[in-house]
Amino acid sequence: MIPLESIEKARSAVRAALDKKAKDVLVLELKDLSIMADYFVICSGESTTHVRSIVDNIEEKLRQESIRPAGVEGYNLSRWVLMDYSDVIVHVFEEETRAFYELEKLWLDAPVIEMEEEDLQGHGN
Repeated sequence: MIPLESIEKARSAVRAALDKKAKDVLVLELKDLSIMADYFVICSGESTTHVRSIVDNIEEKLRQESIRPAGVEGYNLSRWVLMDYSDVIVHVFEEETRAFYELEKLWLDAPVIEMEEEDLQGHGN
């Protein structure tokens, strides 16, 4: 069974991304498919500036919960930023880059976790 903190960490990342108007937010459950992470959070920004804004907010909001990334890759170019939170990996794409790489298609077998509106509200946004 996935520890509650993994899904809560994913929810926190989703909330923070949505706070900055991230587009096409998707959560994939990888626990039975990969040892690299339990969840992928994937979202898009309209520009590299928007991507940086989303990434900065995710990092800030999770830091407020005492959660720090093991690493962040791609921030300087901000076309595809990968934030490694061990059991949750957050991918923030610039829209054209996301369309090019189609990361979701590499994980077609991964269940999509629906984030209900009540899951995302009332958590200090």
